[in-house]
Amino acid sequence: MASNVRHSSHGAGQPKLWSISLGFERFKDALSTVLTVTVILKLSVDFGYSDALVDEIRNAADVALLMIMSMEQIGQINPADISPLLTALRKIKHHDTARQVKAWFDEYVSIEGDGNTADRGGEDETVHHGETKGGTTPGTAVSNRYLRDLSTKVAGLWIFLGRELKIPQETLDSIGLAYPDDVTAKCYQSLLYWRENSANPSNQVLENARRAMNIDTEKRSDSSSDRRGDHEVQPVTEQQRLTSSSEKAGMWRYLGKELHIPKSVLDNIEMKPSREAINRCHDVLRQWEQTTSEPPRLVLERAQQKVNEIYTGLEEKLAQALKMTYKKQYDAIQPIPYIRDRLYRIDRIFVEGGVKVLVAGSWERLTSYQDILKDKRATLLRVIEGDPGYGKSTLTLEFAYDWGEGVKGSPVENVRILIILRLRQLGGVQSIYQAIKWFLLSEENVKVSDIKAVIESCHSVKIILDGHDEYPDRDSENQSDIRNIVMRDMFKNLNVSLTTRYLPKHYDQSARRYKLTGFDDRARDEYIRKAVVGDAGEQAVRQVKQKLKDNPILSDLCDVPLIFVMFAHMAHEKEDFRKFKSVTEFFLYMISCFHHHLLSKMKDTNVGQMRRFENDHASLDQMAFDGLSKEHQQLSWSEEEVRRQLGDDCCEYYVRLGILIREEVAAGVEIRFYHKLFCEWFAAHHLARLLAGDWDSSVLEYVHPYDLQYLYRFACGLSQDSSERLINYLRGLPGGDKFTILCLLEQTGDLNKFVNVVRDLCKETLKISEDDNKLVQRSTLQLLEIASSHGVPTVCLHVDRCLSEAVTAGGNLLLNSGLHVPPSSTLETIEITQERLDIPEEKMIGLLAYAEKCEKLRKLTFEGKQLLIPVSVQAEKIPPSLKTRNIEVLLLHSLDGLDYNLKLIEGKWVKHGSGAAEIGVISLHRNNQDEREWRIRELTRASTAGIPIAEVYIVGCITVADQSGSSLALSRSHLSLPILSTLQQLLIGDGGRRRRDNTEVVGILRYTAQCAAVKVLVFSGYITDPMQLPDRVQGAEPILSTLRSRNVT
Repeated sequence: MASNVRHSSHGAGQPKLWSISLGFERFKDALSTVLTVTVILKLSVDFGYSDALVDEIRNAADVALLMIMSMEQIGQINPADISPLLTALRKIKHHDTARQVKAWFDEYVSIEGDGNTADRGGEDETVHHGETKGGTTPGTAVSNRYLRDLSTKVAGLWIFLGRELKIPQETLDSIGLAYPDDVTAKCYQSLLYWRENSANPSNQVLENARRAMNIDTEKRSDSSSDRRGDHEVQPVTEQQRLTSSSEKAGMWRYLGKELHIPKSVLDNIEMKPSREAINRCHDVLRQWEQTTSEPPRLVLERAQQKVNEIYTGLEEKLAQALKMTYKKQYDAIQPIPYIRDRLYRIDRIFVEGGVKVLVAGSWERLTSYQDILKDKRATLLRVIEGDPGYGKSTLTLEFAYDWGEGVKGSPVENVRILIILRLRQLGGVQSIYQAIKWFLLSEENVKVSDIKAVIESCHSVKIILDGHDEYPDRDSENQSDIRNIVMRDMFKNLNVSLTTRYLPKHYDQSARRYKLTGFDDRARDEYIRKAVVGDAGEQAVRQVKQKLKDNPILSDLCDVPLIFVMFAHMAHEKEDFRKFKSVTEFFLYMISCFHHHLLSKMKDTNVGQMRRFENDHASLDQMAFDGLSKEHQQLSWSEEEVRRQLGDDCCEYYVRLGILIREEVAAGVEIRFYHKLFCEWFAAHHLARLLAGDWDSSVLEYVHPYDLQYLYRFACGLSQDSSERLINYLRGLPGGDKFTILCLLEQTGDLNKFVNVVRDLCKETLKISEDDNKLVQRSTLQLLEIASSHGVPTVCLHVDRCLSEAVTAGGNLLLNSGLHVPPSSTLETIEITQERLDIPEEKMIGLLAYAEKCEKLRKLTFEGKQLLIPVSVQAEKIPPSLKTRNIEVLLLHSLDGLDYNLKLIEGKWVKHGSGAAEIGVISLHRNNQDEREWRIRELTRASTAGIPIAEVYIVGCITVADQSGSSLALSRSHLSLPILSTLQQLLIGDGGRRRRDNTEVVGILRYTAQCAAVKVLVFSGYITDPMQLPDRVQGAEPILSTLRSRNVT
């Protein structure tokens, strides 16, 4: 067969091959490559076709087209001269079978052989049936001349016209590539294609397409394409270009498709590194303008309109799909993990706990969780911190509920797109868009590229990343979208919130920090009524609260919402609920409830087999400990690994129990603990066994007490014999004393053997800080109580920035957390440090009364530049025993930078080390209004009490005195300095050499004259000499005489 083909190529096929050569004659020198000759030979009719050659022929045709385009760009080829060949090559490229390739090639050869010049761009005088020269009659075929005229008139709209004529998009793409700089040629070639391939290439069809596009060419002259006033051909303006780049920027690829930019070009734009969507959109427009001769405005407008329609559909589809996903999550909340048939919707159980925000170095309380997203002071990145079980994930579900249900007044009510991702699922996932697809939209027919386009285009997007501390790649140096988002290198203009137990290693330092502080009494009461007792009434509420009151050791633990929720439900439902002496004892009871509930539902034949897992869980213990003791904690494992370590039966049992959870992640199915607290519980069993033997403390190298306090506490509570080793280990760690206290409190036996440990701890200062959570604060107070009851001397208690505004309550110190500090019989020193607190006389007397009850107290100190205390205390109200015990009461580093003693006999403050009461140098500076306000209040108190004020220095904020001279108004604030009768020296610095008029100076002099004790008045930086004012200045002479008579200098 092959030989026959070769033989026939020398016969009848020879003229056709020759005609092809003539067709190439004008550019054969430019295409003198072996590949071009191969294309010519393979296109020969007599070469013979088979489907096996189709791909090779199509590839060769594609290369030939590219070569022709290249030669055209450098002016060596006129496409109009080789139009038939180009048509043949394009058709060959886009048809699959040998028969179609042969048919198109035969047509080309036929055209060449007949010498027809119509398709080569020559003048066509042929008049078809029913057609007059120069025009057409509806319903008849159209001539080349008419198509050329039409192409000239509507060139800029050729893509839209082609689509109306049902020309395939790939054909339009090929035409666009073949004529990149000639829009008229693109239009003409598309019309030729339509005429050759349409079943009805009549004028009527063309008229219908024009009418559908609102094109009226009959009303235009032949030169209408040159009139740029017509909207269709007006050029794109700079404003339109900027608007197109900024609006719906993420839809840049869709815009490129509408503007007929090849996919390969769009792919190249996307591959450019570090390009934001707006830059890519700009690249698309620039590419379009470069390849389109004078791009008309109407084309861009219609493309934008089409893109907007696509975007609206995509956004709505994405939002609805996300809401459905979140609904499945917030409709199935399981407060007690082992009771799986009792599910709640989030709004039935959600109760607001405490929330604080870090402002200027101190934590301020917020009124609602909604304030986190409403906070206008916040940057676009918010970090929400919280200890284990404090409700970080529950908070994210509440935001999801607010959005999905359209809760009025919520900060997410009007958000268009809300993305909430659990970071523990995203190990190894580089793209956040892929993560959204896998974990939020896996059941939806939504492409990753569409997710990206919507997020980059939407004007209202909020992203919540839950559990950064559980993110498997949190410490990785590899680049990922999550890392870039946290560093603000990605989504710079979007609101992003991050929940975590501790601050990330890498994050944008400008982020606003928030902290969940857990449940207070109000929140606990609300949860009991809302989610526990329901309609059971107030009696049921009181019963649950009484059980909590009967367990004071759990009082602080129940500040942790997760623990309180389980406690409340069990206290309500379990008749055998009892008192507990430690957190460990409570956890033992809670875990036993898990087992009892599951085993009671099993058939009798299975109970005996499964009961062994209740007591024999050493493999689970080791798996938990190994995961937590790594440098980078492992909190989840592949299901295969868990089954290998535990065995299939044990694995399945703990999954059914609710302690282990199966979860879909990027790599497949993983298993994790219901909560990290449960992981610490089982790890503690393994640690207790290690401590009982010959253990090496290096196994705890990465087990940090600040992060894993419950692991240490549980281990001490599980094994009395092993706890002493662990306590000694903790005491050797920096800051380990606090955790030593927590571990001591887990001992339910005799504490006498730990008295030496308590004595050693109390030799150092015991500190209760604002930075401590309530649990740690409570543990310090319990240590103080143990020391007092066992007669152990306590050197010092430091109350650091956490004293409440009430100061005392019921004879105890009152902390911001609501905890009370009872008097201690063995406490020797109390230090109170407060950044800002007003302690009037009655509160100071309450503090002194508290000090009297501390029988061994020798010193009470206050420290803080914004700590306002009374300048004197009525001596008769000071407890007499304090005077006889000669207790030292000190004010350190006050507003004037000096230290003062309170003379208890007289109730007066004196300079530390001197016998006279006096306020030192006080500066009022324009840069700190808050500090000025506090200092003015102290100066006023001192003046009223008759305490001398050495000097007041006003820097850069003085204005003028009022007409009477009774006060000085301070600029840039509403503050004014009243008459200070005990002021000795006044210094006024203008912060520059601005000339003041005489009226201003007279006002200052009038104020000075009324400060009866002033001896020195200093003006710094003034051009006018105040003391040399001319007598003719109205009102100056009497004031100057008064000052001179007092020898004021």
